[in-house]
Amino acid sequence: MTEIADRRAPGTYGGTTAGGEERGIDAASPVVSVADLRVAFPAAGVEAVRGVSFTIGPGECVAIVGESGSGKSVTARSLLGLAGPGAVVTATRLELGGRDARSFRPADWRRLRGRHAGLVLQDALVSLDPLRTVGAEISEALAAHPSLPRGGRTARVLELLEAVGVPEPAVRARQHPHQLSGGLRQRALIASAIAAEPPLVIADEPTTALDVTVQAQILRLLAERRAGGTSLLLISHDLAVVSSIADRVLVMKDGTVVEEGTAGEVLTAPAHPYTRTLLAAVPSAASRGTRLSRPAVPAANAAPPAAGLARPAGGGTPGPAAPPVPGRGADTGPSPAGPPRSAPVLTVSGLSVSYPGRRAVDGVSFALHPGETLGLVGESGSGKTTVARLVLGLLAPSEGEVLLGGRRWSGVPERRRRPYRSAIQLISQNPLDSFDPRLTVARLVAEPLRGLPRGRRAERALELLDRVGLPPETAGRHPRELSGGQRQRVAIARALGPRPEVLVCDEPVSALDVSIQAQVLDLLADIQAEEGTALLFISHDLGVVHHLSDRVLVMKDGRVVEEGEVDEVFLRPRHPYTQALVAAVPRLTGAASQPSGAR
Repeated sequence: MTEIADRRAPGTYGGTTAGGEERGIDAASPVVSVADLRVAFPAAGVEAVRGVSFTIGPGECVAIVGESGSGKSVTARSLLGLAGPGAVVTATRLELGGRDARSFRPADWRRLRGRHAGLVLQDALVSLDPLRTVGAEISEALAAHPSLPRGGRTARVLELLEAVGVPEPAVRARQHPHQLSGGLRQRALIASAIAAEPPLVIADEPTTALDVTVQAQILRLLAERRAGGTSLLLISHDLAVVSSIADRVLVMKDGTVVEEGTAGEVLTAPAHPYTRTLLAAVPSAASRGTRLSRPAVPAANAAPPAAGLARPAGGGTPGPAAPPVPGRGADTGPSPAGPPRSAPVLTVSGLSVSYPGRRAVDGVSFALHPGETLGLVGESGSGKTTVARLVLGLLAPSEGEVLLGGRRWSGVPERRRRPYRSAIQLISQNPLDSFDPRLTVARLVAEPLRGLPRGRRAERALELLDRVGLPPETAGRHPRELSGGQRQRVAIARALGPRPEVLVCDEPVSALDVSIQAQVLDLLADIQAEEGTALLFISHDLGVVHHLSDRVLVMKDGRVVEEGEVDEVFLRPRHPYTQALVAAVPRLTGAASQPSGAR
């Protein structure tokens, strides 16, 4: 249970009157007013938030940015009494709508949630009840609405689903979370958070799982609510999204605010070296062919970083400018000195899959060569992940075939595929779904290494964790003890273990902050240069795809509507759908390095 210590002047009170009655929210006061907020976890010996202060006025958007583990989410959750089990929260001021929340009882927090503050979490699959339909989940939130009769809830549920861009809302409302794509689940979660029209919405990575067109729709929806007086606390690693919606920005590192100011000041003229490092790590067309992460100057006697991965930014004095990615030049695609393109490692011919009432994939064909990155983009539900499942042999095509290394891969018994499974590995969008929760991180990473001696497996697991930027102590933890970004890095380490020829990357950096994302993208580029690994890279982030990919396929309704060299497709799109995707990408305001059509 979270403990909130009351550090206030004698004689003051909040939460309830002397008679125990609930005090109303004061509409004239700041929606949130926090001074010297501190959140500690004594059992773990951790002080996650140290001395954070800020206010949020009516209709204002304040964004908090920073690396995974910087204290962003703990700060936001503290405003709802959800800092976490064993947390001790102290503050000289913690007011919500004019009420002193330091004396809140559990019942006070329950009344606050939903009606006065809605929460959108990063992991929609964990946040939504797997035993209830999406419609039932949203309807429960509507019960907190003071003026909506029970009979009007069904119609309101459909309105909310339509407002957040869910297609066929009447059908989706009857489905369970596992029946929806990641993007649809996130949209349903947003609908639930805004259902009771709270004056404050706390959004922790609300657009992480969304493609650019739906992301633009959600940002417009949030902007409309702000125009109506709703306040927004936004947690995001997407600096372009922050730039498009935030009034003020707080930059957090190691539990403290290192820089704050208006969005224009912080994102276009940052004063702190850490903020400058975050901005330099944003991928785009302009960053193609160069490293995004900047190595730090190591301390005396410090061990050198693992090959291919700079240490987390902000941990030391900035080092020299990062060199170009080996084997890849800006705007040129694979180096002429790279592997020959005459022997594809993966060949896909005429793949189609049909489900009752729809054709999920329709006639998709492509070839993937050693050392090449092929980007696959499109809206949620366009068929991208289904293509990935077909390529991995997890789904049988209705038509067409897949060849892996020249061997037939689709339509053959699993026993014949098993000896070659190590040649193709997956980095999934939701790693928590694919992890056995009973296993430690070390065992998860070592599990695919069964061909190695037992002692060597443990050693190799630690090497892989180090290569993706995770400290050795992570090895003994379980997946649910990690942040979303840390879990994704574990998934990448696990996939790299067997040294595959093909990596199928399904949104592999969607949960990562920009500095860690930069390190992972540099790592993938290094692996290609060193081992000739081919990447099928699925992402809704066109800036990431433009930075990393050689070629790109654009999918809509199961079909490839445009394909070609990445610069040709993104800078000179021909198909109206591709043009709409590029137009919907948020721009980092004032960043001169961002060309049209890229983040």
